[in-house]
This record gives sequence, C-alpha cells and structure tokens, in this order.
Amino acid sequence: MAKIYFTLTGTRHYFGDDFLKKGMRIELEKEPDNKYDREAIMVKVKGLGKIGYVANSIYTVLGEAVSAGRLYDKIGDRAVAKVVLVTSNGILCKVCKKSLAQKIKDSEEE
Repeated sequence: MAKIYFTLTGTRHYFGDDFLKKGMRIELEKEPDNKYDREAIMVKVKGLGKIGYVANSIYTVLGEAVSAGRLYDKIGDRAVAKVVLVTSNGILCKVCKKSLAQKIKDSEEE
C-alpha cells in the first residue's frame, strides 16, 4: 500500500502552525456539508478541535501531495494522520496506514 501525503492548509484562520511538530498525530474528518467544498476534509487535533483543512487547490497543495478531492474516497468518514514536515510554505502530512486499511476493509464488507 503506497504512502499518501497531503498538505494541511488554513491553519492561520484557527491556531496558526507554531505548535505543529514532526510526528504529531492529527485527525481527519470529512465535512460533506461544507458550503464551499463538497470534498472538504477538516483537520483536527485532540484538545483543540479544528486547526485547518486538507488542501484542495493547485495553489495550496505542496509538491506531489494529494488534494482533498483525491484523498476523499481513499479514507472513511474519519482518519488518522501524522505531521511529516513543517515549512514556511505549508505543512506536509501522511495518512496512517491503518486508516487506509480500514477504508479498504469497509469497502469489502459492503
């Protein structure tokens, strides 16, 4: 199973990104009722709540990371990820293998 990387964006609208560190666990939650993006995936941290979103624009996705639109169908309603790299241009994160495996398992059961 290939590793899936994504860019965390929008942190300046919430708590900023100074607290984000490599290896930090973050949670993903689909937000299908989002009025701006039907493929929105909210990013949360336990104890803080929403800290941003998975980037879904060619202007905010870093390098070879996937957009929220490409990630949306690869995860369930919720998933776990980790921060890989914090840069001045954005935050690169990786979806945990267990979250991807769970989505595959759920699909097979349907």
